Amino acid sequence: MLDDQKTPHRSASLFSSSKLTATAASGVPSRGLFMIELVFALLITRIPYLSVPFKWLESYFHELSHGIATILSSGIVSHIQLFPNGAGFCFSQGGSPLLIGFAGYFGAACWGYLIYLLATWPKGIRVSFALLGALVVLSGLLWGRDLLTLAILAVLTIILLLPLKLSQNKILTQFLRIIGLMIMLNALASPTVLLGLGQGDAVMLAERSWIPAWIWVGLWLLTSACALYLTWRRVDNAANR
Repeated sequence: MLDDQKTPHRSASLFSSSKLTATAASGVPSRGLFMIELVFALLITRIPYLSVPFKWLESYFHELSHGIATILSSGIVSHIQLFPNGAGFCFSQGGSPLLIGFAGYFGAACWGYLIYLLATWPKGIRVSFALLGALVVLSGLLWGRDLLTLAILAVLTIILLLPLKLSQNKILTQFLRIIGLMIMLNALASPTVLLGLGQGDAVMLAERSWIPAWIWVGLWLLTSACALYLTWRRVDNAANR
């Protein structure tokens, strides 16, 4: 009787251990660790000076998304311009103004989610960092013109390539997950600045579509919220397996 009672406990222990091992191998954090990383990412985005480089990341992917939308709609990108306060511009000719205007905040949220997904691929984590760093370098070569923009892109390249010197992939996956979360959080906060302003992507879209600016801002907020929700669903689904 005693042996029969102990067997289920051993099975449950083995099952729990196998779940933890599978979760660690997939690069998907536990629910608790996800919440810790989310709060940590939120705190960093609120700390003066320390948050600046990560605001640049969101701004970079914002302008990159404008550029990609320009090319996809048969336009030409002249150059991008980034500023220390996190603002930026994408100078282009032709293309679809509605698609280009909407793509900025929408694309930043999507990039954040994509980066988070890459962070759940431990075997390819170094490839992910290298590809993201190469993307920033390529953007600078193609679209960087002024020294300030090139300097900001150089900092972003260092942020993405310097971690490759670390020997532990676990630290790399955690760092990249936090980067993805910070980009999504910044993409969630940035559009709210446009409310009440007489300029910006929302105003431009409103002028061209007759759809009020606050609706465009709402769509961007919804996109960022959905991206964060999808990351949570990935974590939750992995925990339930």
